[in-house]
Parts: sequence; structure tokens; C-alpha cells
Amino acid sequence: MDVFSRTFLPAAAEAGIATQTASRHMPVFRRCVGSGDAPILVTRCSRPNAAGEYLLLLTHRRLVITRQTRVLHRLRLHLNTELRELSNVTWGPDPRLHCLELAATAIDGVRERFVIRTRHPKQVWQLDELLNHAFRTRVRIARERLVATIGDPGPAPVRPVAFRPATAR
Repeated sequence: MDVFSRTFLPAAAEAGIATQTASRHMPVFRRCVGSGDAPILVTRCSRPNAAGEYLLLLTHRRLVITRQTRVLHRLRLHLNTELRELSNVTWGPDPRLHCLELAATAIDGVRERFVIRTRHPKQVWQLDELLNHAFRTRVRIARERLVATIGDPGPAPVRPVAFRPATAR
């Protein structure tokens, strides 16, 4: 049994998702996530301006969101992206309403917004800490590194003190 199989169902159960629902979504998540990735977060979410229930899976490398259609209950993949491909990731905890709004811009430029509802205000702050760990401490911004420029002689080589030139007599 791989890491994803061992950790997905317990993470879903911890979020209060029925085993039957988690088992239905598991094959879709398995196609998107590697066998060595462990879920950080599995939770239900919704979109502010759209009807329907979504299931969100966050690992150390990927964010995958699935949607189940209302009439035929078919599973649809809504978002499948690596964390480093997301830009402008923001979230706003609201403990009074027991929810957290997560927004991110995907690589294709589409701004995605989701609302995650919790049972207790304390869980809102736990989600806030978890998202802070996933997006601020793990994901590093890819910056262009300047290695050398053409015509630049580079730094002068420094000789160690132990290797001084000896004079021959």
C-alpha cells in the first residue's frame, strides 16, 4: 500500500467526509497525485457564485479539486495544478461565519475562489495555519538567478593561506 492510499481515507474521515464519498473521489485524485504524496488537507468546499459541492485535496506538491454533478452524480475534475504554478494565492479566515475563503490564480489566468466551511471557529484558525504552512513556507518563488555575464571576468581566485608560493634558492 502506498503513502497516498494509507493517508487519504483517514484525512477524509478527519474532515467529516463519508467514506463512501471519499472512495468515489479517490480514483480521480489518484490519477492526479503521485503515490508518494500524502494529503495535507481533504475537505468539502463550494464556490461563492456557483452551485454545487466540491472536494478539495491539498498535498505538499499539488492542489486538486473535483466536482460531482447534481443530476447524474458524475465526478468532474475542476482543478489540477502544482502549488508552484498557482499565483496570487490568498485566503481570508472568518471565525464568525465558521468559514475560510481561498482564492488563487491558475496558470491559465483564471481566478478560482472557494469557500471552506468548518464546524467550529477553532478549525478556521487551524486551516489558516495549514494554508500558511503549505503556501508560504513550502512554495518558493522562482526567481531568475544571474550566474555570469558575457565579458565578466568573475571574482579573482583566492589562494588559501596554507599554499604560499615557495622561493627556490
